[in-house]
Amino acid sequence: MLKNEEIQHLKKVANQIRIDLIDMISYAQSGHPGGALSAVEIVTSLYFRVMNIKPSDPKWEDRDRFILSKGHACAVLYASLAEKGYFPKETLKTFRKFQSILQGHPDMRKTPGVEMNSGTLGNGISAGVGMSLGAKLSNKNLRVYVLLGCGELNEGVVWESAMAASHFKLDNMTAIVDFNKLQSDGEMEKIMNMNPLSAKWQAFGWHTIEVNGHNFEELILAFEEAKKIKGKPTAIIAHTIKGKGVSYMENKPQYHGTYKMSSEETRIALEDLTKERTVI
Repeated sequence: MLKNEEIQHLKKVANQIRIDLIDMISYAQSGHPGGALSAVEIVTSLYFRVMNIKPSDPKWEDRDRFILSKGHACAVLYASLAEKGYFPKETLKTFRKFQSILQGHPDMRKTPGVEMNSGTLGNGISAGVGMSLGAKLSNKNLRVYVLLGCGELNEGVVWESAMAASHFKLDNMTAIVDFNKLQSDGEMEKIMNMNPLSAKWQAFGWHTIEVNGHNFEELILAFEEAKKIKGKPTAIIAHTIKGKGVSYMENKPQYHGTYKMSSEETRIALEDLTKERTVI
C-alpha cells in the first residue's frame, strides 16, 4: 500500500503537469488538451513511481521504455519529461514551434526521453512488441509500457500487435488503455464500440486489470501486479475522464484537439487547477 505522503506528492506532481500542459497549449495556440489531461495520473505514476529510468542518462541501456502510442497527447509526455529533469522546463514554451525539440507529435530524434516516434495511431504498440521481444532475446530485465487511446483501438494493427505479444509470451510488456470513452468525432460507443474491452484483451491472451485511471493507488497496484504475471502480457484498462481537471473540458469531445485556447479559457483552466492545488 502507498503511504499517504506518497499519494499526496504524486497528486501535487500531477497538478503541476496539468498546469504546465495547459500553459504549453495556450502559448502555442495549438495542441490536444482533452486526451493529455485524461492521461496525467497514468503518466505520472510511471515516471515518478514505477519505471526504472535515469533522466541524466536517457539512453541508459537497461532503462524501462515508455511509448505514447496516442502521440497527439504529447503535451502530457513533454510536461512529465521536463518535470522529471530530461530537459529544462523553459523548453516547454517552444512547444510546436519551428525547430523546437517538442514537436506536435513525439520525435525520438529530437526529444530526450522519447523512445519512439508516434502519431500514426496503432504503431506505438507494434513498436512496443518489438522492444519487448528484443529485451527477451537479449536477456534484458527491463519492462515496456505502451499508452493507447480508446479511439486508437479502432486500428487493426493494435489487435495484430496484441496477438503477437501473447504469442511470444511478452510478460515484460504492459499496455495501458486511456479509456475516456471519447474520440475526436464523439462517443466511442457510437463510432466503434469496443465493449466489452477487458474481454477482448483476454481473448487475445492478455492478463487484464481494470482501474480508476485517476486513482494513484489503484494504478500503482495494477503496475505492480503486472510485474508478477508470467507467460503473458498485461493490459490495464484505465477508466478516465477526457479533459480531467478543467471544468469546461471534462467529457467534451470538442476539446480533443488541435485546439486554440482563448485567454479566457486559459484563465478558467488555470484557475480550476490552482484551486485543486490548494486542496491537495
